[in-house]
Amino acid sequence: MSTLSVSVIVVSRGRAADLPLCLTGISQLDYPCFELVLVADRDGMDAARALPFYDDLKCVAFNEANISTARNLGIAHAAGDIVAFIDDDAVPEPSWLTYLTAGFNEADVAAVGGFVIGRNGISFQWKARSVDCTGVAIPLEVDETKITALAPQDGYAIKTEGTNMALRRDVIAGMGGFDAAFRFYLDETDVNYRLTKAGHRTAISPLAQVHHGYKASATRRGDRVPTDLFEIGASTTVYLRKHAPEALRNNALRDARFEQRKRALRHMESGAIEPNDVSRLLNSFDKGADDGQRRALAPQEPIPPALAGFKAFPRLFTGPHQVFSGGLRQKGQLASQAEQAVLAGQRASVFVFSPTARPHKMRFTHKGFWLQSGGVFGRSTRTGARFRVMTLRRRLTLELRRLANLRDFPPKRD
Repeated sequence: MSTLSVSVIVVSRGRAADLPLCLTGISQLDYPCFELVLVADRDGMDAARALPFYDDLKCVAFNEANISTARNLGIAHAAGDIVAFIDDDAVPEPSWLTYLTAGFNEADVAAVGGFVIGRNGISFQWKARSVDCTGVAIPLEVDETKITALAPQDGYAIKTEGTNMALRRDVIAGMGGFDAAFRFYLDETDVNYRLTKAGHRTAISPLAQVHHGYKASATRRGDRVPTDLFEIGASTTVYLRKHAPEALRNNALRDARFEQRKRALRHMESGAIEPNDVSRLLNSFDKGADDGQRRALAPQEPIPPALAGFKAFPRLFTGPHQVFSGGLRQKGQLASQAEQAVLAGQRASVFVFSPTARPHKMRFTHKGFWLQSGGVFGRSTRTGARFRVMTLRRRLTLELRRLANLRDFPPKRD
């Protein structure tokens, strides 16, 4: 089967400090045929302009607070067979597109979603989920070692996450793209449910993984505390108007508000917000819900083919993934070696182990290499024993084996 061309679309607004990390991670993808479409505000464009590969991007200036409209602009400029989406506060594993596009091997699959890793770089934030006509998502059991193509059933759509999803361009463009009535929240879920109504299948590709930073935005702080629920209330109402039977809408909206209240109360109990903030947040939800009742639900016009041709992103990184490992005292030296490898056009991972049982964490650094740190006796995945007696060499072997399918280094032998 020929390689599908992919347009990777990144929408960025108000995150100029985080955007370069995302774009640098994308620049290290091992996929042979993709272009990078950036839809960003002025500060985001200035941040991208400082990157050495800026001229290789397709750039679209946009500063409106509407992620659906921004994504549609990205689709309009995308010339690939597939459009893939990742948030500006996320970084993909190098193999992300390889596994994501493999989900399209079956001709009737219109969308593919992958797994999303949370802020510690180890645990999953989201795996596979399905979603109903009220927007409520529930976990979905899939084989985590292979791609599974799923058909919608029992009124549930297969959910993909907006920070890790791909669609056939002709399908999403023919549907008119994302609905601009969803300025933020449930925008991709609306697409999932529309795909279901059209009879399309969706695949889940567990090894197509991105690390999601969950950084601050216009509606939440860096510690995940919400600052405004207006658009959540508005989008919930729009979604219910589009997809839920009228008899279910009032109760579903009430339930959604109740969940937001519980969320706010948890933050209040932890000391993150004051009691009056709870009332303020719920008031913003109610105002948003009222606004959502008035938003137009107009038919969406198809998005025409891109005027500009496919702008293939150059292969900047080649060769095997370099691995550097050692103890805590060697961290500076290991980081310097990894940085030099990146400058030489090689992907690199650094493993720093302390003589403790501390749990591990991982992140992609601004120098362009992956850094995992933790105790040699601790655990990386948050399952199993918290303390295991082993050598540094054995610990490295286990971590390389765990990551072998995501990065192009082989498992080390004992």
